[in-house]
Amino acid sequence: MPGVITTGNHPKALWPGVKAWFGVGYGEHPEEYKDLFETMTSSQAWEEDVKTSGFPLANVKREGAATTYASHNQLYTSRYTHVAYSLGFIVTFEERLNNLYAKIANSRSKSLGFSMRQTKEKVAANVYNRAFSGSYLGGDGVCLVSASHPSSVGNQSNILAPAADLSENSIEDLLIMIMGAQNNDGLEIGLMGESLHIPRQLYFEANRIMKTTLQVHTADNTINAIKATGQLPGGIKLNHYFSDADAIFIRTNVPDGMKHYQRHKIDLEQDNDFDTKNAKASSYDYYSFGWSDPLGVFGSPGA
Repeated sequence: MPGVITTGNHPKALWPGVKAWFGVGYGEHPEEYKDLFETMTSSQAWEEDVKTSGFPLANVKREGAATTYASHNQLYTSRYTHVAYSLGFIVTFEERLNNLYAKIANSRSKSLGFSMRQTKEKVAANVYNRAFSGSYLGGDGVCLVSASHPSSVGNQSNILAPAADLSENSIEDLLIMIMGAQNNDGLEIGLMGESLHIPRQLYFEANRIMKTTLQVHTADNTINAIKATGQLPGGIKLNHYFSDADAIFIRTNVPDGMKHYQRHKIDLEQDNDFDTKNAKASSYDYYSFGWSDPLGVFGSPGA
């Protein structure tokens, strides 16, 4: 009974009597990687984004003088090399012969789906978990969140300095950095903070900070400026796969920032093995996660 079926990101099992592969007895978190990246499709083994410079400020043109002409220059290339992930299970011929087929296949199918989804979440979250590590570099030669992103006018920073834990002040300081962001040529750009991304350990504190009308942890009758000015319209995004208990991130509206390429939709395929008479099933997913413009995220590793 060979075959394959795919429905969006969640394949359904093929074998008669086997239900769709959702859940394994416990509830599941929603697909949180979608809050961290913009998703797009790919039709090749890798994708490359080439970062180019813009134009500088215009020069004064004196009477009779020629216009100064500018051109785009290549700065760096970000490559997304897709990785295939696969896992499977076997229902033995004897299990099928003893009428355990549907029960066992159901259980293993659900476990397989759960494992495939957990893998994707952890691969995606690791881009953020390694954001401050010099062992994981982007196309510009430095880590995702750094004070040393090179540009034609000197290093640019998307890291809070000094590093600080989550607080009203640290969020405001990051937003001020975002408001002052410049492009590679030192020109001001309309960068805005979109959403706050935090681990589970900071969930309640983040809500206290973001959702009060007045300043939190103070007796002063002062407005909560973050809420009053409509900052971070995407709100708080909790990620259960962040490994650092006090690191915080703010995603911005920069184009070509944090990107997820889906090379092949996740699927579930099934066939029988002639020699053993066993039934075999496997799932396959093919994707990559990364960033092209580090200004897509600002952050702090915590104090």
